[in-house]
Amino acid sequence: MKIGNLDLGERPVLLAPMEDVTDASFRILCREYGADMVYTEFVPSDGLIRDADKAIAKMRTSDAEAPVGIQIYGHIPESMVEAARMADRAAEIAGGHGCELIDINFGCPVSKIAGRGAGSGMMREPDKMVAITKAVVEAVGKPVTVKTRLGWDDSSRIIVELAERLQDCGIKALTVHGRTRQQMYRGEADWTLIGRIKENPRMTIPIIGNGDINSPQKAKEAFDRYGVDGIMVGRATFGHPWLFKEIKHYLDTGELPPPMSVREKVELAKRHCALSVALKGEKRSVFEMRRHLSCYFKGLPEFKDTRIRLVTAPSTEEVLGILDGIADRWGDYSPEDNVGVYGL
Repeated sequence: MKIGNLDLGERPVLLAPMEDVTDASFRILCREYGADMVYTEFVPSDGLIRDADKAIAKMRTSDAEAPVGIQIYGHIPESMVEAARMADRAAEIAGGHGCELIDINFGCPVSKIAGRGAGSGMMREPDKMVAITKAVVEAVGKPVTVKTRLGWDDSSRIIVELAERLQDCGIKALTVHGRTRQQMYRGEADWTLIGRIKENPRMTIPIIGNGDINSPQKAKEAFDRYGVDGIMVGRATFGHPWLFKEIKHYLDTGELPPPMSVREKVELAKRHCALSVALKGEKRSVFEMRRHLSCYFKGLPEFKDTRIRLVTAPSTEEVLGILDGIADRWGDYSPEDNVGVYGL
């Protein structure tokens, strides 16, 4: 799959951009475990043009993450254009590697974003969405991609027609999450319309499917059944960055790889903590790592009390001590007992 001149190979698996999840430490680990491309947390266009430090910091990437896309969101055309120009110059403005492409977030369903017309709120104004996309494409030199949903609600699943219009704006790839905004993350993702986009003979850009990819088997089904060019994995990666390795192994061999041992997970969790502290400082790291740490050891028996301690520990030192205790108590737990818990 090629996005502009960026070649991601056959059947690429991408890490979805997620706020407070896909920070630099997590992106590095996901790349190491086989993610073909990663994205930043979404960057607010209004924050960038105000030179807000937090927004600019989100654009800071490293060579270890490449290839990486910077995702921006907003609902004001002028702000989106200026934010895209800044993302195009991220290496100069924020330092670090910069990016290979700029992704526009027309998919975030949370009320504070969609309620003011940004993210998936744009599904109610497709003409404005197209106009913003066209303006961004014309303003920057790097490839521009779009991530969106099926529509605002079940009565307005407009994505098949909208995909053509976005392609005509000059985007180089389109990612579609198989839910409407109204669904949020409830129910099952519907991939049938994603498949219809791929069947449309007018569509020539890569189509990336997103939604409910939580196992190697589902990843393979997405490619085989719906013909997508790539897949994007989101919530199933929480505390599970090695999911990319499992998916790649299954796509290549048709077999599930041996599950990661508890001791291996402990060492990876420690490294994740160390990367996070180095990049963010201890106070913020301890808080934001909880989302991942709560998922690292799913499937272990009698683990509830330990999980609670792990996600309430106030310091990195205490977290590391609990992780050592996990290795001591469950280190000999048979990894075969975890087969089938992908993404649970």
